[in-house]
Amino acid sequence: MTFRARLAVASAAAVALAILLAAPLVYLIVRGELRRQVDDSLRERAVAIARIPLRGGFDVDGRIHVIVPRGPFAASGGFVQYVDSDGNVATPIEERYAGRVELPAEPAIGVARRGGGAVFTDATVADTHVRVISVQTRTRGIAVQIARSLAEVDATLHRVRNLLLAVVLCGIGLASGLGLLVARAALAPVRRLTEATEHVTETGDLTARLDDRGRDELSRLGGSFNRMMGALEGSRRAQRQLVADASHELRTPLTSLRTNIEVLALDRELPAGERQRLLSDVVEQLDEMTTLVAELVELARGEQQAPEPEEVRLDVLVADAVERARRNAPGVRFDVELEETTVRGVPAQLDRAVSNLLDNAAKWSSRDGTVDVAVADSEVVVRDRGPGIPDADMPHVFDRFYRAPSARGLPGSGLGLAIVKQVAERHGGNVTAERPDGGGTRMRLALPHP
Repeated sequence: MTFRARLAVASAAAVALAILLAAPLVYLIVRGELRRQVDDSLRERAVAIARIPLRGGFDVDGRIHVIVPRGPFAASGGFVQYVDSDGNVATPIEERYAGRVELPAEPAIGVARRGGGAVFTDATVADTHVRVISVQTRTRGIAVQIARSLAEVDATLHRVRNLLLAVVLCGIGLASGLGLLVARAALAPVRRLTEATEHVTETGDLTARLDDRGRDELSRLGGSFNRMMGALEGSRRAQRQLVADASHELRTPLTSLRTNIEVLALDRELPAGERQRLLSDVVEQLDEMTTLVAELVELARGEQQAPEPEEVRLDVLVADAVERARRNAPGVRFDVELEETTVRGVPAQLDRAVSNLLDNAAKWSSRDGTVDVAVADSEVVVRDRGPGIPDADMPHVFDRFYRAPSARGLPGSGLGLAIVKQVAERHGGNVTAERPDGGGTRMRLALPHP
C-alpha cells in the first residue's frame, strides 16, 4: 500500500471514528431530551392529581371515589392508578379501563410507605411501552401512579436512529473520498520533492529548487531541500575550482622538476657545480610540491565533516604554536602577550590556523624582525612589520592559491591564509587583515565566545 493510500485510509478512518462516536452521543442527547419532556409533563400532572382529596377508601372491586377522567396512556393525562402501603390497587371510578389495565405497583408501594420524591420507571403494559411516575398523595399511606405512553417518543427515536445510521454511512463514504483528495493535496510537495531528487539522481543537476513559500512543515522541508542543494552546488563548485587551481599550481613545479631531472639523466657530463645546482633545485621543487600537496589535503579535509568541538585553552595552543614558529624561523623575534582564554573548537584545526598565521608573519618579516602575538577575548592577533599588503591585493589575501606579485619569489602555495579563513568560518568566527599604523600587516582571528 502506498503512503498516499495509507494517509487516505487513516484520514477516512479518523473521520469515520469521529462520526461513529458522535452518532451515539447525538442519539443519547435526543433521547434524553425527549424523555425529559415526558418526565416534566408527568411530574406536573402527578402533582396536580396528588392534591385531589380522596373520599373514603378503596372499594371491594378495586375502585376509588375520585374524579380523574382520563383515557389510558393518553398523551394529555395518562392512565391513573392508586396504590396503598399494603399493595392494594385501585383506579378512579371514572376510569373506563379499570380492571383491564394495571400498572406495576412495586415502585408505588415503596413511595406509599416511605414517602419522598417522585419515582420514575419504565414498563410495558397492554403491549404498550409506558413511562410511569409514582408520587405520594395528600392521604398518608397512598401513592398515585400515572403512566404515559412512550410510543411517540420511541417512534421519534427510531427515525433518529435510521437518520443517524444514514449519516454514518454517508459520512464514511464522504470521508473516504475527501481522504483521497486530502492525501493528494497534502502529499503534493512530497511528490515534487521526490521528482526533484529523481531528477538530480538521473541528471546530476544541482540547480533544482522547490517552492518553499509558506510556514508549514512541508514548506520547511522544501526549504531544507533547497539549502541542501545549494550547499551541494557550492561544494561541487568549490571542488571543481580546487581541482582547477591545484592543476594550475602543480603544472609549473612539475614542469620544472621534469626538466631538471631530464637534464640530470643525460649521458653527457655536467660540471660539478651545475649538477649540484640542479640537484638543489630538484630538492627545493620537491619540498614545494610536498608543501602544496599537504596544504591541499588539509584544505580538502577541512571541507569534510569536522570532529566534535571541545573546550580548548586558546592561550596554551598559541603558546605551543609560537614555540614551533621560533624553531622554524630562528632569526625572527616573537613578542607574546597571552591572556587565559577558553573557546570551543577542534584543537587540530585551530592549531593549523594559528600556525599558518605565524608562518605567514615570519615569511614577511626581515631576518631580525619582530612579530607581535596576542590572545585576548577569544581573539588571536598576529602582527608583522613587513612591507604590508597593497590595496589591490587586500580583497584577495584569503583566496585560494592567490599570491601577490611581490610574493611570487617567496616560498608558499597560496593556501595558508585560505585555510585560516576556512577554519575560522567552520568555527563560527572570521579572520581579517589590517594595515596598522607603523607598517606591516595585522591579522585578527576572531572566534565566538563559548
